[in-house]
Amino acid sequence: MKPRTSALDRRTAMRLAATEYERCGVLMQSLDRDSWSEPTICPQWDVRQMAAHMLGMVEMAASIREGGRQRRAATVRGDLDIDRLTALQVSERSTWSGPEIGRRFAARAPKAVRGRRMTPGFIRRRTMIGGVINGVEEPWTLGYLIDVILTRDPWMHRLDICDAVNLTPQLSADHDGVIVADVVSEWADRHGKEFSLHLTGPAGGTWTAGTAGPRVELDAIDFCRVISKRPGPVDLTELLSTEVPY
Repeated sequence: MKPRTSALDRRTAMRLAATEYERCGVLMQSLDRDSWSEPTICPQWDVRQMAAHMLGMVEMAASIREGGRQRRAATVRGDLDIDRLTALQVSERSTWSGPEIGRRFAARAPKAVRGRRMTPGFIRRRTMIGGVINGVEEPWTLGYLIDVILTRDPWMHRLDICDAVNLTPQLSADHDGVIVADVVSEWADRHGKEFSLHLTGPAGGTWTAGTAGPRVELDAIDFCRVISKRPGPVDLTELLSTEVPY
């Protein structure tokens, strides 16, 4: 299996990264004291723990030394264990308050964007095991991780936090719509079947492949939740059972 690569050009990918980090920082710094203990859709995390993971990922991208330390601590038999990595990020900040996490996230985010932007090509071309996706252990290039997953992850968690504290997320066509379009493109590539997809809301749009496929219509955020294997408001049809990683 060929390793998964990014379909985004570098300039677009880094623009999305900068905007997403900024929106996450603004959200975290807007939360009141009670919001940090609210449970999230990820059953092992409340809002503060989810934000701690998000900060850990930012610190990993912002510093070569810190990134190497985290990867070494979370490597099992030569492969990065994502569950071990996220557990490390949360446990190391177990005594941090929510506001402390939010302030640190906002301060480190610009360095994380710069670190991602400056990653040289010979590193970006290296491969890793990204995890088990659609039942298959899937290889990724580090470029796919850096350009795509490291933005999709905080994006989805920003939506998770908004859902947990009953806030309407900030969404726009020029940011969230671009992320959703990239997700749809990858989803279509992964299942390779005909379809007609209409996604509503500020991040939505319409996509088709062929003329004989099923028609699917739902909110853009609900679509992304469903194919990330989060609980959603729609039944899992065959096409919507195709997973896309975040």
